[in-house]
Parts: sequence; structure tokens; C-alpha cells
Amino acid sequence: MSGVRVLVGTRKGAFVLTADGKRTDWQVSGPFFGGWEVYHVKGSPASPDRLYASQSSGWSGQVVQRSDDGGRTWEPVGNKFSYEGMPGTHQWYDGTPHPWEFARVWHLEPAPGNPDVVYAGVEDAGLFRSDDGGQSWQELPGLRTQGSGSSWQPGAGGMCLHTIIVDEDRIFAAISAAGVFRSDDAGQSWKPVNRGLQSQGIPDPDSEVGHCVHHVARHPSRPDVLFMQKHWDVMRSDDAGESWHEVSGNLPSDFGFPIDVHAHEPNTVYVVPILSDGEHYPPEGKLRVYRSRTGGDEWEPLTKGLPQQHCYVNVLRDAMAVDSLDDCGIYFGTTGGQVYASADSGNSWAPIVRDLPAVLSVEVQTLS
Repeated sequence: MSGVRVLVGTRKGAFVLTADGKRTDWQVSGPFFGGWEVYHVKGSPASPDRLYASQSSGWSGQVVQRSDDGGRTWEPVGNKFSYEGMPGTHQWYDGTPHPWEFARVWHLEPAPGNPDVVYAGVEDAGLFRSDDGGQSWQELPGLRTQGSGSSWQPGAGGMCLHTIIVDEDRIFAAISAAGVFRSDDAGQSWKPVNRGLQSQGIPDPDSEVGHCVHHVARHPSRPDVLFMQKHWDVMRSDDAGESWHEVSGNLPSDFGFPIDVHAHEPNTVYVVPILSDGEHYPPEGKLRVYRSRTGGDEWEPLTKGLPQQHCYVNVLRDAMAVDSLDDCGIYFGTTGGQVYASADSGNSWAPIVRDLPAVLSVEVQTLS
């Protein structure tokens, strides 16, 4: 019988949650790297037992870990990340120059066809690639040096490269707070693809960069259709980012962090609204996932099994994922340490586990 493996990164370690295809009886393993921040854990689509984890601490810095047995054992792999050439500078909040630096790995994206190829998005806003399973890392400097880099500014969480979408030679990368960038030549050259985004504090409505993008998602069957949760506004592009239009519709708030797409219905999209950029909790203290079956504009609240009073948690940008079973499963984790699962596309929810450290990321593997 098919099963699923849910990979959870938290403020104090990583956890691996497994179940069969019914997704009702869960086994919990961990914490791995207890006491360390684990920003992201993700498995290779080319080899399900190959996992990568981004582990960091203020004492020991950044470590990338790899497992080749589905998370039972781990080993640190090559952790040398150096920006190519002279680092240069970019703008800080007040517009003054700030040197490029390396703080942490925010996102790991294994390539679809090769378990040894993995991309890393780092702070400050660099994109790296490894061709040997994480043993060595080379920057793709064309992104940082494509022309607008000197004007990038950090979002509240730092200037992080948090979204990587890889499709053969085409790569999308999203940076807070610079925007979305696309390469059509495997990462050698890049261009900003932010036309149509509107952001407070940017007087030029046609500005190419400076937009605080929180997350970008798409369905692999429609590579040109992108969905974005932005710092205010849920957006959609039908032309690979060349233009964007708002699809926030009837959401109670268009502020949030995660966004994801149903595995079998490319027009079904999920978001988790929070009240505002200053109040990072659900409107009215009710935890609600919103689903659009029309690719945006028309949204319905999904509440069955979720707390509907006195709930003040947040769901971070990498903390939502879907599986690919016939009845698509939806998963998300909260800053209160709960991981919720729905085995019926969001119609009903149940907690897999409670009382973990604050959840930073949730990824899912479908196992045969």
C-alpha cells in the first residue's frame, strides 16, 4: 500500500512522520539535530530515501545534512558556501550600502531527475547548486549580479532566497524583499518577472524589484501558471511571471505566507490568511485554510477539525505541502507546534502531532 512521509523542520530539530495510504495512524521519529534550528527538510523526487536538511545555530553556524535511508540516519555534507568573486553591496532598510554576507540556508530544492543535484537558497539572497549530493556547492552568480542586485532590500526575516522551482533549464527564484526572478538557461542569466505587482512604499508602479514575495507555487502540468502569496495580495501569472494579476477575491485577509496547489487539480489553490503584517495570527482567532477551485478570486474556508476560537498561531512560508495520492492530502504546520493533515483535499483536518517546537517547514513524500 502507498504511504507518505512528512518532513518537518522546527526551531529545535527535525521530525519525520510516516503513515500508510489511509493517513490515520502516524509514526513520529525525532527530534533529529535537537536544539538546532532546522529551516528546511526536503526529499529528492528522484530517490525517495535521499533527504536534505538545513541545520543552523548561532554557535556553530550553518550545516547541511543528508540522509540516504529516509531520515533514520544523517551525515553532514559539504558546507562551504562562498559567493563567487567580489561580494559587492546591496541596500539595507535605510538605503545605505550593506555588504553581501552568508547567514543561513533557507530552502533546499533537489532536482527532479537526479538525486545528486540539489539547489540551495541562502541569506543574503544567493542561489547555489551541488552536483555531488551536497558535498560541494557552487554559486549561480548570474542571479545576484543580473543588474538590480545592488538595490535589493531585506524583508523582516532577512534577505532570503526562499522559493526555488526547477524545470529542466527554467528556474524560478523568489527573494524577500526583491521579487521573483526567472532563468531560461539553467541559471546562467536571469531577469526579474514582477510586472503587475503593487507594493506599499514603492512609488514607481512599474518597479522591477523591491516586492516582498512570501511564496510561489505552481502545478507541474502547467509550468507557465504561477500562484503567489505576497506581502499583501494573492497573485497569479499565466505567462511564467511576465505579468501578474491579483486573485485575492473574497479572502478575509490577503496577507499570509504559504500557498500551494492541489496535486491533481491545477486550478485548486490553498492559502492560510493571517490578520496583517503586524498581527501574525488568523483573523478572529479562527484557524482557517482557504481553498479556491477556480484558480483564485473565489475562496471557501476549510475549518472542520481546526480550532475556531482563541487560536493565535501562524503558518510560515514553507510550512504547507501536498501529497500525490489519489485523494490528495494537504499538510501544514504552525508556530504553535501542531502539524495538521487532511486526507480529503482539505474538507476535514486532524492533527498528526502536537506540541512540537515552532514549525518552520513541512514537506511531503508519497511512497510506493
